[in-house]
Amino acid sequence: MDWFNNWIDKLHETFIEGDRYMTLLEGFGETLKITFGALLIGIVIGTFVAIVKVLCEGNKKLKIFDVLCNIYLTVIRGTPVVVQLLIMFFIVFVSAEDGTMVATLTFGINSGAYVAETIRSGILAIDKGQTEAGRSLGFSAGKTMWLIVLPQAFKNILPAIGNEMIALLKETSVAGYVAVVDLTKAGNQIRNTTYDQFNPIICVALVYLTVVLIMTRLLNMLERRLRKSER
Repeated sequence: MDWFNNWIDKLHETFIEGDRYMTLLEGFGETLKITFGALLIGIVIGTFVAIVKVLCEGNKKLKIFDVLCNIYLTVIRGTPVVVQLLIMFFIVFVSAEDGTMVATLTFGINSGAYVAETIRSGILAIDKGQTEAGRSLGFSAGKTMWLIVLPQAFKNILPAIGNEMIALLKETSVAGYVAVVDLTKAGNQIRNTTYDQFNPIICVALVYLTVVLIMTRLLNMLERRLRKSER
């Protein structure tokens, strides 16, 4: 049992002394803030891009908007999110003092490119008769999309949006590149301060794992409820 007592003493020295556990809690708060903020931005951008791409199909007058959306999707999905983060912080928002804001915006823009394709596939999965019914009632193409098609599409893609949130949570671990003290950065700071190479890293990994397991559990519950509602 000596090893166990030594380990407990090491945990106390690493996290309790100097209230270093507060650094982890604050970092965890930053991680959640960036994750949910980026997801919200990603859904807004993704919805807009998906609608534009669907409405542009077969409409030559809107071709320029389709081209712009394709450029956005190609650039964002074709470059690493870390590089995008560095560009946003050191070039676009070079005078920014709040790295959290820059990180949230960057991850949101990145997420929007992936959410857009998810939403577009959800829209295309809706029977065309729904669109025709809306148009026959006198709705414009935009109103038909917003009032009839999108609500049904979102119901179908909610699980995919949940998976995107889980992916975002893990991607935010690179936010430390732009001076954001997120969960990973906080663990690294404790490691550098205490010279404990094991406990801070394992603790950070366990926190991520726990949150992902909780999110996965909630996502599975949501999927089961959606399946029941379709019966």
